Amino acid sequence: MNSRIDSSIILKRGLLIDGEWASGSAGTFDVVSPHSGKALYQIGKCSPSDADRAMASAKAAHANWAKTPVVVKAKILRRIQQLMLERAEEISQSICAEIGKTITDAREEVYEYAAPSWGKAAEEMLRHRGMTFPSTQEQTNNKRLVQSFRPLGVVAVITPYNFPVDISCIALAHAVAAGNTVVWKPSEYAALSCAMVADIFAEAGLPPGVINVVQGHGDVGAALVDNPEMKGVFFTGSTATGRQIAIKSVLKPQLLELGGDGPFIILPDADIDAAVEGALNGCFYYSGQVCTSAERLLVHEEIYDEFVEKFIARTEQLNIGDPSLETTQMGPLCNATTLDRTVRHVDDAVSKGAKIVQVGPRDGLYYPATILTDVTLDMEIVQEETFGPVAPIIKIKSVEEAIEIGNSSGLGLIASLWTRDLATAWRVSEALPHGTVNVNETSNYWDQLAPFGGTGNSGVGRELSKWFMDTFTESKLINFDLGGEKAQNRRAEGGW
Repeated sequence: MNSRIDSSIILKRGLLIDGEWASGSAGTFDVVSPHSGKALYQIGKCSPSDADRAMASAKAAHANWAKTPVVVKAKILRRIQQLMLERAEEISQSICAEIGKTITDAREEVYEYAAPSWGKAAEEMLRHRGMTFPSTQEQTNNKRLVQSFRPLGVVAVITPYNFPVDISCIALAHAVAAGNTVVWKPSEYAALSCAMVADIFAEAGLPPGVINVVQGHGDVGAALVDNPEMKGVFFTGSTATGRQIAIKSVLKPQLLELGGDGPFIILPDADIDAAVEGALNGCFYYSGQVCTSAERLLVHEEIYDEFVEKFIARTEQLNIGDPSLETTQMGPLCNATTLDRTVRHVDDAVSKGAKIVQVGPRDGLYYPATILTDVTLDMEIVQEETFGPVAPIIKIKSVEEAIEIGNSSGLGLIASLWTRDLATAWRVSEALPHGTVNVNETSNYWDQLAPFGGTGNSGVGRELSKWFMDTFTESKLINFDLGGEKAQNRRAEGGW
């Protein structure tokens, strides 16, 4: 693993407060390579009291940051983007080492998504405008109604391991672009990658205290949510944790991006070869550890056998192994929790009659690319998000059955639909509750300037672009009465 941060000072990357790094007050924790199983390094660990200190730092920095001219903020955000691109290879190598993402996918995360998010947030800030309204309540021209936006204050940003830099940068960039200050709790599985991003802030000119970092485990994130100075929260992670955050953050703006059920529907008129490629990406991209993964393949009985045969053949071509090699297409799972859940779901399905095909090693955190056929609705793998490299295939008889299954989980992040018929695509897309439906495209496709988020147990709100800015600002309306000539009857309707 290459890094600008010398190993002797990694321990001090536990707490970023007031623009200075410290080790944290709760000792250290290991970050372990999913590939080798060996500890990569130890890093400073924060306590809940550190989280409270970071909140105080963010609060103290807020007044000055909120009144900083937007063109100054934009220049800082663009500079962060530039510096991230200059260090993108080092950050990518760190992501690969820490979470087992292939080096090609890690580079994609940094170059294509994470670094550009700072420039995009700068442009959104320059274009996040208010409105003026006519007076409709009185028969007068003396009123002026003006809407503007004000920042919330201190925002907690709690981010996951699977896109440790991308998801974090989206949230951080837009939160500070909106005029907020932030306390960021990164994933403990990607602590160094996130610290490398945080190292850029001061060099780019971001004032001390605008973004603070607390490394550690769940107790630190919980302390951020519990702190009364927290005025808004961004969280990406499990539905169970998201529900706890929502309960504790009542009456505060929230953007929660939670689990997905990924129905991947293939109808008889679909381009089967294209659907196979889409499913390969949907099921096995980053070993299935993506909230938008294809968690359930719903394949019409008329093309079921053809699809399964081609899908197995294509899966057998995957190059699975060391994620640091540019030829590798799928690496290990990130942690034991994900592995245990994957094993449990697959074992349950096989015990209930599913047939299994596996490709690749099963060693340590490596789990094979797994295809399950004869899958039925009573299996755990259909009822819960697996978050692993498994493709459960369910044979369906009709579009109506696909819609019924797609609506059955209580989750609703992204669905994928494969058909050549425009009317069918439109009607099925409308019938599914999901925040996004990708037609003739893998479930793992998203656009960084389009609204992203789910319904039901998949979350609250929409991130990216203006939707993020809207969530983390408050609308303020100012009504002016300029005086002048008074109307004899000012009431809008009159007569009462």
